[in-house]
Formats: sequence, C-alpha cells, structure tokens
Amino acid sequence: MIRHQEECKVDYNEQMKGGKGTVEVRHFISGPEELNGKGRLFAQLTLNPGCSIGYHMHEGDSEIFYILEGTAQYNDDGVVKTVVPGDVAFCAAGHCHGIANEGTEVVRLIAVIPYA
Repeated sequence: MIRHQEECKVDYNEQMKGGKGTVEVRHFISGPEELNGKGRLFAQLTLNPGCSIGYHMHEGDSEIFYILEGTAQYNDDGVVKTVVPGDVAFCAAGHCHGIANEGTEVVRLIAVIPYA
C-alpha cells in the first residue's frame, strides 16, 4: 500500500490534552486496523509557535516522538528538557509527558502510539 500525502486525513485538535493552540495531526495510517491492532497512531504533528500538547499520562499505550523540525520543550515525567531535530522522546505506559513550542519557528514531529 502507498498513501500519498494528499490522501492522509488531517485533523486540527484545539487545546490538545489541555494544551494551548491548535495541533495539526496528519494521519499516515487509519487507526488500529492498519497497525494490526498493535497501536493507534502514526502521524506527523505540527505545533505552531505558542502551541502545546498538555501534560498527560499514558495508560495501556506508550508514545514516541521523533523531532523533525524546530525546538520544543518536552516535559518528561515533570522534568522539562529541550528537544531538537533528530531527538527521540519516549513516554512509556504509566508515565506522563507533554510538549510545547515556546519558540518562534514551527515544530514538526512524528508521533507513534503503540499499545503496551
């Protein structure tokens, strides 16, 4: 299967997980059925300046971020760290995270949510 960019579903999530602004989510797959029931998300997320995904816990799944573009502040179980292109952030099941674009450039990342 090949899915071209224009075929990807795009959602706009306002105040995602209690965050600020609107996160653009470009879905590369269409939910658990395309991941053989092993996960629920494989997407590119875009956070414009001032935008964030609020701090939240993962239960029954984990989340991986691969930073493509921009600099963001990643909250890793209460410890805020700077992430830049090429960095990978992993939030295991039972742990918490959030991410914020506090800069002036767009932040783009790949997000994968596999089931635990």
